[in-house]
Amino acid sequence: MSNVSETIQKMGVVPVVVLNDAKDAAPLAKALCEGGLPCAEVTFRTDAAEESIRVMTTEYPEMFVGAGTVLTIEQVDRAVAAGAKFIVSPGFDPEIVDYCLSKEIPVYPGCITPSEVAQAVKRGLKVVKFFPAEQFGGVATIKALAAPYVGVKFMPTGGVSAKNLESYLSCDKIVACGGSWMVKGDLVKEGKFDEIKALVEEAVSLVAEIRNK
Repeated sequence: MSNVSETIQKMGVVPVVVLNDAKDAAPLAKALCEGGLPCAEVTFRTDAAEESIRVMTTEYPEMFVGAGTVLTIEQVDRAVAAGAKFIVSPGFDPEIVDYCLSKEIPVYPGCITPSEVAQAVKRGLKVVKFFPAEQFGGVATIKALAAPYVGVKFMPTGGVSAKNLESYLSCDKIVACGGSWMVKGDLVKEGKFDEIKALVEEAVSLVAEIRNK
């Protein structure tokens, strides 16, 4: 689990991807790799998610792919069988978290309250998701939650963009941010993978610039 968290931290940004058609998985993976961010959280909001993860991890083995919006144990099994390296859920579901831990599957549950963070701490988790980040107070709330739970770090997702990325990554309680601004659904649908690659390159440069300050 710590190795996965370290990889995510090195990336700085995890592209949150919604794919409606698995045919877009390979060209998107190519754009992410060539843009310098060989990582994706493929959300289980669509029927194409499982096959998309399989295509990405098979055709681009250097890709570091996880499954997001995981709501059931069945989805955990399908995602991992397809090649997902980690599981992300929008909220804290004890059943999913305990199942992943029992199978030694890295899991990042959504935690936005002290009670949820406490449940994560109780289970030995060191990194949790914070979602939806902007709607629940962003960096200020994360700092407040981190104060009593000194060993926990956060991965905010929801409302994170190039405009506010610096405020998040400048906080030492944040390992990385999940974001969809460089992999917007309309760009994928229209096959604008060169544009996605350019946005990914910008994101990579921005992370480097923020971290070198």
